[in-house]
Amino acid sequence: MRSHGVVESTDGLPRRAEAVRSTNFVFPNDTNHHGTMFGGRVLQLMDQTGAIAAARFAHTTVVTAAMEAVSFQQPIREGEIIETVARVVYTGRTSMIVRVDVFADHQLTGERKRATTGYLTMVALDAAGKPMPVPRLLIETEEERADYEAAEQVRLAARRRTED
Repeated sequence: MRSHGVVESTDGLPRRAEAVRSTNFVFPNDTNHHGTMFGGRVLQLMDQTGAIAAARFAHTTVVTAAMEAVSFQQPIREGEIIETVARVVYTGRTSMIVRVDVFADHQLTGERKRATTGYLTMVALDAAGKPMPVPRLLIETEEERADYEAAEQVRLAARRRTED
């Protein structure tokens, strides 16, 4: 079903975005000479988990168009357990913005910290590899509304950068 060029779920309603989680140990080969996780490895895990969240939401294949506002807030150390949490927080016509948070847990103390946050723009593709419309996002809570508004600001900032 379509409404204003946007695909809706089969019952004609916007679709709820479910969080996707992945968990990994941080091994020595994931770290640099400081014993902290390589930023590129963190970005890889964010991209993979974000793509799964977007593909599940849109029920189609997706590609990464951009990584925006990635913030490495705390170092992730060798031996920690990381959890990557991704959820679609904004939808356009053919694209989705996925918020991805990476948490690091210390195995012995149980201390948990948010280590990295970022927003990924994913584009839905049809069978021919062309952009296709995505479902509208169902927003039910204040947290979801705040995430949507934050993603909208990220989108606008990215658009301004490309216009310069």
